[in-house]
Amino acid sequence: MVTVLRALLRGATYSRLLHLWVPWLPFSIWIFIYPDAPWVPALVLLPLGLIPSVRRVEGVQAQLMLTPGEREPGISQKPSATWQDRLRTVLWLAVRMVLMVVVGYVTVWPFFLAYLLGESVTGHVPEELPFLGGAQPHWAYALLVPVPLLAAGLLMVGIGELVTAAARRLLGPSPAERLAALEARTEQLLERTRIARELHDSIGHALTVAVVQAGAARAAGDPAFTDRALAAVEETGRAALEDLERVLGVLREAQKPVSSRPTLADADRLLESARASGAKVDAEVTGPVGTVSGPVSREGYRILQESLTNALRHAGTVPVRVRIRVAEGTLLLEVRNPLPGDVPGPGRGSGLRGIRERAALLGGRARTGPDGGDWAVRAELPLAGAEMR
Repeated sequence: MVTVLRALLRGATYSRLLHLWVPWLPFSIWIFIYPDAPWVPALVLLPLGLIPSVRRVEGVQAQLMLTPGEREPGISQKPSATWQDRLRTVLWLAVRMVLMVVVGYVTVWPFFLAYLLGESVTGHVPEELPFLGGAQPHWAYALLVPVPLLAAGLLMVGIGELVTAAARRLLGPSPAERLAALEARTEQLLERTRIARELHDSIGHALTVAVVQAGAARAAGDPAFTDRALAAVEETGRAALEDLERVLGVLREAQKPVSSRPTLADADRLLESARASGAKVDAEVTGPVGTVSGPVSREGYRILQESLTNALRHAGTVPVRVRIRVAEGTLLLEVRNPLPGDVPGPGRGSGLRGIRERAALLGGRARTGPDGGDWAVRAELPLAGAEMR
């Protein structure tokens, strides 16, 4: 009971009441004009739920008035994308209309009894009242008024909780929206992990080189050696700044919705960027790449991007062979380039770990390392498995 009484002091209780009471006004006017046809508004309003934009309008209202101040109200503000969403919207409108009528009568009766109290003082109360059994002294009405007021308050709290629960259930995110949100969250976590590793490797390496070279130059006291050390620091710092700019670009891109992020359909711009950097890229694409599902295509793009970046970073402007093939329910990505002088061992480097982690997340696998005189990155991603995730 204490919890309910506290709820009467919350603003959300009355914003919920207002959410239901405002539609009651035109409905009550209709009932006053056409008392024999109270069902007509329902026949007119319920089919409106089949219009996709109505779900967005109802979602915005519900979130503002039923869950004010909540960070995650669980109410969607997107239009209906499927017939299931439309039917849920129709059902929501029906629930709202029923609760609207209940709230209308609950809020009217206390005022009616207060009116009877005033009329009893002047002696204008009818002698026969169905619910009282006859004329009553005015003190009887005075005792009756607080009872329905308290009952109305309790009902308002209960109806407010009920309509909020119905809104979360019927206007909540659809399965497709939940999947899109999960994809966005997964993409965000993957990018944050990769960004943290790249910043650690790139900036940490640059700072280490700068510190070591500066200390050696000071200890040597040789102008020629100092010039070479400063050149090494400059070159390393410039490379670190380029890596940082690329990472910041990823951070800016993370604000975009998942559906607008690059996929393998945008692979040409990666290849052209590599060619502009001086690499000779030989690319071969086989199969319907455009039909690959969103998660697989986006992760494939990232794997290709990381592979080309590693080739340019470690091997320089060397010939790079890229093979993208979609067949037998699998996306195959292969990037090969001649081995550089300093060959990293398999498993080293955050970029290579990121490639393997991306493939494993989608139920696939990736191999990186020397292969027949080349450095090879080969990733196999299952198409069907990713669609189920």
